[in-house]
Amino acid sequence: MLLAACATPAPPPAAPLPAVAVPAAPPEPVVAAPAAAVAPTDVVAAGLEPLPPPAEDLWARIRRGFAMPDIDDPLVAKWEQWYVSRPDYVARMIDRSRRYLYYIVVEVEERGMPLEIALLPMVESAFNPNAMSSARASGIWQFMPATGTHYGLKQNFWFDSRRDVVAATEGALTYLQKLHGDFGDWQLALAGYNWGEGNVARAVAKNQKTGLPTGYADLRMPDETRNYLPKLQALKNMVRDPEKYGLDLGDIPDAPYFAVITMAKKIDVKMAAKLAEMPVDEFQYLNPQHNRPVIAGADQYTILLPIDRAELFAAKLNLTDQPLVSWQAYRMRNGETLAQVAARFGLEAEALRAVNGIGAKAKVPVGHTLLVPTQGPAEAAADTLSQAVFTTVPQGRTFYYRVNRGDTLVGIATRYAVAPADLRRWNGLGPSQNTVAAGQKLRNTSDLAPAAAKGKRAAGTRAPAATAKAKGKPAAVRKNPPVAKAGAAAGG
Repeated sequence: MLLAACATPAPPPAAPLPAVAVPAAPPEPVVAAPAAAVAPTDVVAAGLEPLPPPAEDLWARIRRGFAMPDIDDPLVAKWEQWYVSRPDYVARMIDRSRRYLYYIVVEVEERGMPLEIALLPMVESAFNPNAMSSARASGIWQFMPATGTHYGLKQNFWFDSRRDVVAATEGALTYLQKLHGDFGDWQLALAGYNWGEGNVARAVAKNQKTGLPTGYADLRMPDETRNYLPKLQALKNMVRDPEKYGLDLGDIPDAPYFAVITMAKKIDVKMAAKLAEMPVDEFQYLNPQHNRPVIAGADQYTILLPIDRAELFAAKLNLTDQPLVSWQAYRMRNGETLAQVAARFGLEAEALRAVNGIGAKAKVPVGHTLLVPTQGPAEAAADTLSQAVFTTVPQGRTFYYRVNRGDTLVGIATRYAVAPADLRRWNGLGPSQNTVAAGQKLRNTSDLAPAAAKGKRAAGTRAPAATAKAKGKPAAVRKNPPVAKAGAAAGG
């Protein structure tokens, strides 16, 4: 298991947490080196040394990094008023941002990007890591399923990396840099992030053809995208001069909030929180990507912990000899119902459905693998999780997709956010078949059925304006237990 801080030094200098290899034996306590003595002034109370200057606030660092031109648009004032009239909303948003903002600022600076980008999750999700829009965009950066897959954000039974703060931040910044490279302009890059790069490129080409300017303000675009940058500008104005708007942003230290733990052991979410001596809901705020009550589904797992809990967790994990998993795999038998399985393992049927992500109307086929509790933590339980194959139960509408020229089976599966293996199974195809013929019809079951998927953002595209965000509505909080306690909505 490796322990490393998610930070790099930036002016003013902040001491990063060095990478620590956690030994098998109990680690020696880490004692911080004393701060360098400050030269005394002429008048000093006896026996006292002057205190070192306080660490700078992160907001000051963000203000210095603003580099995008301001937008002069009446919509900015509209959104300033919208935020100012909702002080509780803003307070919740700022409170959530404390966990993630330092990490994002460091990553944005390392890439040489303007620090307005660090405020973008306020527009996208109000820093709610469990936010999910009506178009199924998820996480603080609001990645659509296909775009997330394109940028390396895996989504499966066990976890959804779009909600992984570290992975999604890397994907979002990579995508934004790509868009900036395409358009050579940060305003157009942000429009592309919201509307889709193809739509922005076509709007630019249309203006070029007619001899019109091609800036953000000059393009015809949906209302959602027209309001997108004014929202960001309003937030920028409030961060730059909070007193003008009667806001108290509070202090956010210019220092790492969390460290990254890399481990190879499966572990219950509750057990991980217990070892870190922190509430489960706070643990889930930092690790919202896990879909199930047990962290599993990969060879290695990364979890985020507050800086002051990381060493404690590492030491306790190495010292504990008790089993860490209290969930096991169970295969549905012929003629068996979910209610019967739930009763056998001491659960309500609704709880069993929630743990396995099964909708109220979804039918579970014979042989489907379920996650069920054991009597208590057991090593054998972890072994069953390693040997079983868990898949999600389709909850969307079943339809037939006509294959177009150039389509591949994997590409179609990605477009509709289903597993290629499921698509092969539904159509009686071989386990490794990836080629499909133009005109061929494939049976598919997806939440992104054609009526809902039309115009959805694939890799490099963005959801249309007819979404909750386009109407100024916050995205809904994901209700897939266990879930962190957050505001009333993605923005809430």
